[in-house]
Amino acid sequence: MRYYLDTNILVFMLSNAMDCINSKVADKISDYTSIFYTSSIAVNELILLYKSSKIELQGCNSAEDIIPRIGQFGIKIMYYNQYHLAKYAALDLVDGHKDMNDHAIIAQAISDKIPLISSDTKFQYYTGQGLDFIFNKR
Repeated sequence: MRYYLDTNILVFMLSNAMDCINSKVADKISDYTSIFYTSSIAVNELILLYKSSKIELQGCNSAEDIIPRIGQFGIKIMYYNQYHLAKYAALDLVDGHKDMNDHAIIAQAISDKIPLISSDTKFQYYTGQGLDFIFNKR
């Protein structure tokens, strides 16, 4: 099965905070048949968090180390494109959820028809618009 990983899941994995990942999601991560992707938007967020000293990532001594470190986990970065933008433009926003990066990541997962794993509770409100959402309850 294929899965998109949201920024918060990347943070947990790359900072070795596996205790922040519930057993349902951990089972998917440890399943050798699982294929993991992340959006280039999530990687942008991760780099910004790292550069602003909001997170520490194991095996990363600089922001340049982040992309190869993601690859070491077997996670493929999927680049945002015009089809994702079209879905983003058509996406109805949820009241109180104004994070444009979240909207872009959600639109990408919907457009690519790949389930999205996240700890963000607001993502559940996009399932009616086609998001296949797997909630990581911490």
